[in-house]
Amino acid sequence: MTARLFSATVQGIDGVEVEVEVDVRPGEETRRFIVGLPDAAVRESLQRVESALTNSGFGSVPGTMLVNLAPADLKKQGPGFDLPIALGGLLAARAQTRARGKEAPQEPEADAASWCIVGELGLNGEVRPVRGILSLALEARGRGRRRLMAPRANADEAAAVDGVEVYPVGTLREAWQLLLSPESGMPHRRAVRSAPAEAGADFSEIKGQPFARRAMEIAAAGLHNLLMCGSPGSGKSMLARRLPTILPPLTPDEALEASKIHSICGLLPKGGGLLTERPFRAPHHTISDAGLMGGGSQITPGEVSLAHHGVLFLDELPEFRRQTLETLRQPLEAGEAAIARASGSVTFPCRFMLAAAMNPCPCGYRGDPRHACHCRPADVARYRRRISGPLLDRFDLLFEVPAVPAADLLENRPGESSAAIRGRVLEARARQEFRYRRERFSCNAQLSGRALRAHCPLDRAMTSLLLDAVESLSLSARAFDRILRVARTIADLAGRERPAEGDLYEAIQFRSFEVQLRL
Repeated sequence: MTARLFSATVQGIDGVEVEVEVDVRPGEETRRFIVGLPDAAVRESLQRVESALTNSGFGSVPGTMLVNLAPADLKKQGPGFDLPIALGGLLAARAQTRARGKEAPQEPEADAASWCIVGELGLNGEVRPVRGILSLALEARGRGRRRLMAPRANADEAAAVDGVEVYPVGTLREAWQLLLSPESGMPHRRAVRSAPAEAGADFSEIKGQPFARRAMEIAAAGLHNLLMCGSPGSGKSMLARRLPTILPPLTPDEALEASKIHSICGLLPKGGGLLTERPFRAPHHTISDAGLMGGGSQITPGEVSLAHHGVLFLDELPEFRRQTLETLRQPLEAGEAAIARASGSVTFPCRFMLAAAMNPCPCGYRGDPRHACHCRPADVARYRRRISGPLLDRFDLLFEVPAVPAADLLENRPGESSAAIRGRVLEARARQEFRYRRERFSCNAQLSGRALRAHCPLDRAMTSLLLDAVESLSLSARAFDRILRVARTIADLAGRERPAEGDLYEAIQFRSFEVQLRL
């Protein structure tokens, strides 16, 4: 006898429905098989299911049990099929008992087609959480499965998806009872939590640094990448970690997409639903290519995707392996990371703002008035050459962060708050969204080609100024475009319909530091 249930697996950041067929045949010998391109975790599910059934009081399913996971050409991975396999075995065994006429009490029929079932089983029958439940819930809704049976620990996360009823279960016996009698359980209602009061990191804590604060505001307003250079203790990390506090709040679509990636990696806050704040990721400079871009035997998102719709901060930029840094070039342009492995190919979204920081020299104190630098010119040049020219071209704003004077450190008056800066950023973003309402993008940093020329018109004097700057600074064509984008953002912050000559001067100023880095 064969039972058929429905589950799902994660491919990339999306869920894919999987049909779980369990066939039970009578026989004196107990045998177990699983087919359908399972990975090691799925193959091991048969042993977990066997112990869970026995320890939950159901006993072992007699005879031969064959499990087929369809479609057969899709690789199945993860322990989330344990629960549907166990329930399918119980349904098939019950059907076999009925066919023999040995069933005494009449049990209700299971409406298996209305369910999507996921969950890992412990040996004692406990239902354990799985990763990627958000993507699985979205797939269940898209397939018309109106009920999702999920581990209790995943309930809040899954309930963030409207249009599907989430039934949390804690044990295999509880899941069996729910499958036969859905009315015995209640759909989970996610607790509505009030937004936390803004606290912690704030720009009001930054002492001095007016030029750097201005650069941060421009970067947030236009979604521009930025590179800071300064001695240790000048405040580069403080500035970067406060960047998310002046970015616009996540939209519902952005929150859902970013949360799916964090759900796959098991990084969503426990007991919560979707992300409420823009991600901020700061990997260490020893990170591998796979850790940054994504990969592994079971392809998972990397740091660039975990920073999707947020900020990726690379501190001590020259200390990263050059090969690792070069992998950033394509994702920064395309907004997605394509990972190809022998097991398959996956594309992860990764539209993020890149913020990077570096020291001016190996010891860090070149140009610092309070510390002497003993680095040789050759050492400084070698240190700066670790960042390639093509990567430098991907930054819109490059600037120095000087050491803060002692008088500024003793200043008790707080600086401008993140809320005040965010207000101006939101106004600039609103102008951009209105201007690009018929385009496929919404921020100045995404302007290119014909759209860039149309929305950043220059008169003769500004054209001459820009050409002189490109010639004297030996800038590339990509840097030329980035100056125009930054000038467009500066004009938006000032409420101007088109960039003025002063906006272009300021944008060039943020580009001129590139010359020092190339020396």
